[in-house]
Amino acid sequence: MWWEDILIGAFLIFGVCCFLSLVGFNVRRLTRKTSRTAENLYDNFADSPKQQAKYAREHGGSWREDEDARPSDAR
Repeated sequence: MWWEDILIGAFLIFGVCCFLSLVGFNVRRLTRKTSRTAENLYDNFADSPKQQAKYAREHGGSWREDEDARPSDAR
């Protein structure tokens, strides 16, 4: 029947609009501005410098303390 074609078309258009709305919402949510930085998310100093140097020696690496590095809570 002709009204079924119109109803199916309306449902398809409605479905496409809902999909685009959800995709747009996710894009806006994932690309919004944030005040968080890598420094806030990951601590520069997980352990004390002495413990980090010891860990580096034990695992065959070397340790150097950066002059520019600072703990994430120091501002």
